[in-house]
Amino acid sequence: MQDKKRCKWVPLKNQEYVKYHDEEWGVAVYDDKKLFEMLILEGAQAGLSWETVLKKRNGYKQAFKNFDVEAVSKMTDDELHLLMNNSEIIRNRLKIFSARKNAIAFIDIQKEFGSFSNYIWDFVDNKPIVGNWDNISQIPTKTDISDKISKDLKKRGMSFVGSTIIYSYMQAVGLVNDHTKDCWKF
Repeated sequence: MQDKKRCKWVPLKNQEYVKYHDEEWGVAVYDDKKLFEMLILEGAQAGLSWETVLKKRNGYKQAFKNFDVEAVSKMTDDELHLLMNNSEIIRNRLKIFSARKNAIAFIDIQKEFGSFSNYIWDFVDNKPIVGNWDNISQIPTKTDISDKISKDLKKRGMSFVGSTIIYSYMQAVGLVNDHTKDCWKF
């Protein structure tokens, strides 16, 4: 695994991060449960490193009911307040409460479009956008498409879905493949 050339942002000493890069980042996701999971995790990352979120991923899985969108949408204020004491997740009140708020909007989108996958993939004409980057400094932090998705999700009631978060989400779920040209995943 170490002999492969990877994107320069991958800390090679962190095997969990290497595994994430090699097996998930930039891989097209069509499963609504996984799309919801990544929406929660990307929102939690706001202002922090992805490494921090990866370390707490299992804590999020437990705290947010195995990323069951229906169950998260029904979490009570008391349940969400209790999570403020859970050191296995990022204890930010706004981020914690946004999970329920986003779950409700996610379900509404599923009802309207048949699935969240149908909704989100339509923004990229149902095929991943492949970056053509020589190095990581060329990779954008947001694009016109992430601006459009962000604006639409906010209009639908979601939070922690700014354009930069959404671009990172797009990369995480393979709407965009931004592996650099020297990376084995390109």
